Amino acid sequence: MNDFSHLDKSGNIKMVDVTEKISTSRMAKAEGKIFMKSKTISAISDDQIPKGNVLTTAKIAGIQAAKKTYEMIPMCHQLNLSFIDIQFIISSDYIQIESIAKTKESTGVEMEALSAVSVAALTIYDMCKALDKTMSFGEIKLIEKIGGKSDHVNTYKPNVGIITLSDSIANGDSKDQSGPILIEGFLSAGCRVEHQKVLPDGSKKLTKIIDNWINDGVELIVTSGGTGLGPRDLTIETLDQEFDYKIPGIEQSLHAYGRGKVKTAMLSRLTAGVIKGSIIICLPGSPNAAKDSLNVLIPTIFHAFHMMKGEKH
Repeated sequence: MNDFSHLDKSGNIKMVDVTEKISTSRMAKAEGKIFMKSKTISAISDDQIPKGNVLTTAKIAGIQAAKKTYEMIPMCHQLNLSFIDIQFIISSDYIQIESIAKTKESTGVEMEALSAVSVAALTIYDMCKALDKTMSFGEIKLIEKIGGKSDHVNTYKPNVGIITLSDSIANGDSKDQSGPILIEGFLSAGCRVEHQKVLPDGSKKLTKIIDNWINDGVELIVTSGGTGLGPRDLTIETLDQEFDYKIPGIEQSLHAYGRGKVKTAMLSRLTAGVIKGSIIICLPGSPNAAKDSLNVLIPTIFHAFHMMKGEKH
């Protein structure tokens, strides 16, 4: 049962934890119809409904409903909505209701857009029910969603390799935790992860292994460790001179996410670039850094391979 995001391991309902998700601009559009007699539509258009202006009232009600969605639907998150609007298209026997909702949050606004349409339809029904007993509504559906993991369709999943750099792990004095986290994360995203290596800090074998892996078809290589401020933290110095070019946006995104959670993340060093057509990303060695990096990189990093093939951004 724990495969369902709204159920815990015991099968009880729970709210999805979106704490670790990245806040991005998100938008959703929904639509629906309310069917009625043509004379009722004429009365609405001519502002002849005794209860007042139907469409203005329905628009206000729909906007208010979008704002209050989290209060009506138990597992919805409370969102800071940045824009809501509702439009009406009048036909001979129905009124089409279209909504748009926007936010900059860590979860989508589909339910808010759908709530806006639904309550607008209910409001029209309430205001016209004394005149028309035939009214019905339906065909309420989401018609567009932008933002979050569905923002880009990333059909391409690269061949991934993971390198852990740590003296203590290489010597067998401690257990590698970040490496397995990264491996599991990329495997869960549908990637192949057939290359893994543990090296001591500052290992001179690093560049040779990366070169061999690239020749072996590894397209995304993620290193974990050796990015701190200590004298043995030499990962970035080792690879900086090997890059054909850097990808500073990856570094900036990882840093921004880390600093939003832990102040000491400002002391971590990160880098990313391309060597012979493969992307190399160097991360701090802690398990939390590995988890955070997966939240930032997946699935956006996959889009880089579409771009490198000359496809649309």
